[in-house]
Amino acid sequence: MRNSGTTPGRSALTTASALALSALLISGCSSSGSASTGDAASGGKVTLTVGDFGTFGYKEAGLFDAYQQAHPGITIVEHNVQQEGDYYPALQTHLASGSGLDDIQAIEVGRIAQVVKKQADKFADLGKADGVHQADFLPWKWQQATTTDGRTIGLGTDIGPMAVCYRKDLFQQAGLPTDRDQVAKLWKGDWAKFVEVGKQYQAKAPAGTFFTDSASGLFNAVVTSSTTQYADSSGQLAYKDSASVKTAWGLAVSAAQSGISAGLKQFDTPWNQGFANSKFATVACPSWMTAIVSGKSGDANKGKWDIAAPPAAGNWGGSFLAVPKAGKHQKEAQALAAWLTAPEQQAKVFAKVGNLPSNVAALSRPEVQDAKLDYFADTPTGKVYAATAGSVQPAVIGEWDGLVKDTLSNGLLGIEQHHSDPAKAWSAAVKEIDDKVSG
Repeated sequence: MRNSGTTPGRSALTTASALALSALLISGCSSSGSASTGDAASGGKVTLTVGDFGTFGYKEAGLFDAYQQAHPGITIVEHNVQQEGDYYPALQTHLASGSGLDDIQAIEVGRIAQVVKKQADKFADLGKADGVHQADFLPWKWQQATTTDGRTIGLGTDIGPMAVCYRKDLFQQAGLPTDRDQVAKLWKGDWAKFVEVGKQYQAKAPAGTFFTDSASGLFNAVVTSSTTQYADSSGQLAYKDSASVKTAWGLAVSAAQSGISAGLKQFDTPWNQGFANSKFATVACPSWMTAIVSGKSGDANKGKWDIAAPPAAGNWGGSFLAVPKAGKHQKEAQALAAWLTAPEQQAKVFAKVGNLPSNVAALSRPEVQDAKLDYFADTPTGKVYAATAGSVQPAVIGEWDGLVKDTLSNGLLGIEQHHSDPAKAWSAAVKEIDDKVSG
């Protein structure tokens, strides 16, 4: 991914996102292969529906077309919703009713623990699917989608190793270095240094620009740089006492109150427009974010973005493909999910949109190691992200990670946009989380 509404980005519905959610609910009514007739294995036609969010890159990399050409009896229809925060509630509605599900459903990493714990019985065991080999995937990625009794309900698509995307031209105008290695040295080892660099930028900032896009983006970056995030080692909710959450909240509040953040809600329309309007000079940039940077910044800003190593390695985002048991074409859906997450396909997706593979073999392929996304000029994108991926220490993913992340991010948005008192914003977020968890 992509747009991770829970991580990233993986929120309250805007008018546009509400329309998108309505479209998903409507389109979902024809899912689970209900539009299909016959069976591909017996010479009939099968329509496989794929429900996902943000930019998984399958269409952009031509993978759906390639699969259909190799399997004349298969037609693939993608049901895409821009924001994961809109996608997931609709998925939960369909799972509860047992109808309207797509043949393949994407699940974001911030939600996977909840699905594994409470809804694993609703999904096929893809660990037993033809062509799937556990050793092909990063061990921690495989484990995230595996139940205690050994059933694997999701195949890893991508991971989200962290970097910082920055505008070279805006840095130069603010008197900061522009070489990616020199930029990385400015904040190496500490996200607090990143905030201090932001204050330096803001002191000489080009008119109308801010150092970074949002306090919540900084918050996510800091939290995901730690092995202890919202849950403790046993997976129990522990965000109130988490050192990484406390540090991230403090730095995000500092960014908001010192005016180095543009105060935008990630993945909403004003944030999207901020790229094209050169509103901010940096964005915390997991690998999947590069597709958003290039897609939203426009041709006028091509070549102006570069990518530097982050203050600390971390993983923000990444998703899975799962096959609901309610689908009518289990065999065909499992085969497509296995093919989409195979090394060759994951490498092609990275080369096209920047979603870094969770497949070990794909990470070492030349298409990944030597990749340079055209929009980022000569930036060695593959090497930057593959190197960061190798430094990631996986964190325990808890059942409520997505909820906590979204709620705290909304609290930070209130501080940025409405000047809410940080202590009151924290208390309100805690109450909201407690109410939902206990409810």
